[in-house]
Amino acid sequence: MATNQAFKRLTREYVEILKNPVPFIKAKPLESNILEWHYVLTGPPDSPYEGGEYHGKLIFPSEYPYKPPAIKMLTPNGRFQIDYRLCLTMSDYHPGLWNPAWSVSTILTGLLSFMLEDKPTTGSINSSTEEKIRLSKNSHYYNINNPIFRKVFPELCVTQVVEPTEINNEIDNVISLNLNPPSLCKKNSLNNKNEKNFNTKDKNSNDEKKVILNNMNDTLTTFLKPVRDNKWKIIFGLLIIYLIVVKVLTRMEIKIVSPSSSS
Repeated sequence: MATNQAFKRLTREYVEILKNPVPFIKAKPLESNILEWHYVLTGPPDSPYEGGEYHGKLIFPSEYPYKPPAIKMLTPNGRFQIDYRLCLTMSDYHPGLWNPAWSVSTILTGLLSFMLEDKPTTGSINSSTEEKIRLSKNSHYYNINNPIFRKVFPELCVTQVVEPTEINNEIDNVISLNLNPPSLCKKNSLNNKNEKNFNTKDKNSNDEKKVILNNMNDTLTTFLKPVRDNKWKIIFGLLIIYLIVVKVLTRMEIKIVSPSSSS
């Protein structure tokens, strides 16, 4: 149970975080226990963690701010073990180095800075840059399947829990005109109405459509594969659909006009 001093101090720090958010950092205490805080670090640009969401928690002692908190990370990240007490200057591993003037913002800023380094410590792990990038891409999907994350950070979640999808599979889905690729923290907004644009009056036009799709897939595969961002993949997918619709309708119009012209 928090002492009166710890309660006042942590309440004041939470108000300060709300007024002056720290870049790449979100943090808030549990409603049921002000001594347990949960945080989300966002991977900074130009790092292997870019765009990743890294959920963790701070467990403060009742003697805070005179004693430091335990620090854990709960999202797989390639830098730290998950749900493991980290040995850092501002953690409970080194109470002798703790400064009571440090705050939640100070602690998490220091954690993010240390995460971007390669220095080993108790609770750290070694992994390749490629592995860290892979984990960053799946971090959001991992988090929204965590009930505690959904409860503490509902603004970062959706009502529908989705499974992670590898980037290459997402690109293949767009190339094959799959109109429902996964997106972060948003429901799929595309629906079956797009498919109605491809309905034709006879089987011959359906065969022509398949030929056109196959030809355009072969041509555009090389062009689309470098596209890594979900938003752009959706935009390019819609562009492909538009071009195919125009092509199919043009061919159908030519078929209809040609008999009358010959007569």
